[in-house]
Amino acid sequence: MPVPVPAPVPDVRDVAIVAFAQTDTTRRTDDLSEVEMLMPVLHDVLRQTGLRTSDIGFTCSGSSDYLAGRAFSFTMALDGVGAWPPISESHVEMDGAWALYEAWIKLLTREADTALVYAYGKSSPGELRDVLTRQLDPYYVAPLWPDSVALAALQAQALIDAGTADEPALAAVAARSRSDAEANPHAQLKGQVPAGEYLVRPLRTGDCPPVGDGAAAVILAAGDRARELCGRPAWIRGMDHRIEPHSLGVRDLTDSPSTRLAAERAGAFERPVDTAELHAPFTPQELVLRKALKLDDSVRVNPSGGALAANPVMAAGLIRIGEAAARIHRGESDRALAHATSGPCLQQNLIAVLEGAEQLQGLDGEASDAQ
Repeated sequence: MPVPVPAPVPDVRDVAIVAFAQTDTTRRTDDLSEVEMLMPVLHDVLRQTGLRTSDIGFTCSGSSDYLAGRAFSFTMALDGVGAWPPISESHVEMDGAWALYEAWIKLLTREADTALVYAYGKSSPGELRDVLTRQLDPYYVAPLWPDSVALAALQAQALIDAGTADEPALAAVAARSRSDAEANPHAQLKGQVPAGEYLVRPLRTGDCPPVGDGAAAVILAAGDRARELCGRPAWIRGMDHRIEPHSLGVRDLTDSPSTRLAAERAGAFERPVDTAELHAPFTPQELVLRKALKLDDSVRVNPSGGALAANPVMAAGLIRIGEAAARIHRGESDRALAHATSGPCLQQNLIAVLEGAEQLQGLDGEASDAQ
């Protein structure tokens, strides 16, 4: 019987983020449709590279029909991209970080040389805490209507009961994040934000993210194309995503094994990082992620302010990757880690490792760094 011969795997290549743009995150955008909110971001990210829509080899978006309140709402967003003449396009019902993962794979396997990734979310029209219950186990958990804040409070209390955190430690995370956000013109909350009243003990208002609307976009390019489009590309050295069990009852909420595994597979532990943009909408989640990612005080965590300063649902994870890439573009970071999450209590986690230095192969076969 003949032995099947596996199909040849295309040679992979280096892929980088060459441009990033985002809107200001605001509490309401009643006067704007999703398309009107998105178009300035798309124009900005293309302007940074000098590309036109026709120059983009692949387009991928991330959004949620539950936020929009109508089916296939993402098709209308294509009006902002320009889908005629026909384009190669895809969509994920997830945060835009997962759309970026799909685009990265497309470029790695040489199906395209450039990609546009965008994400958007308007949380203001509905009750976000209620909407997010639709992602829970429909048989055992969703009928109880535990909202996102109540579930995050369970995680916070688990940390407190384990002796690894207390309420002042949570408040310190919020204070540092919003203080750092003073330098971020797109942040929704910045400066000294009062701790506020308890929403669900032990979480106060200050431990929770603001509800807001916003959008973001990045452009990816491969190899020499990336070097042509950006003076200092943010090279994606690795990316991986993993998921925890769906049932909260079988998870240890004080740890995030899926984050740790994704980071390991992405190469995050091979060399130290100097910056980490963590998608931690609630203060206890940053403590869980720091532990899982082995981040010490030498790492600058969420210099943008993170999701505690601006949390446009479905775009916040992509923004974490974009913010990390932007610091590399500006020369403020050499090796950065970016994290995105989805679902309750850090259920799904994605890690991307970005570098500003290229690994060039020398004549002696040894890899050397070049800026």
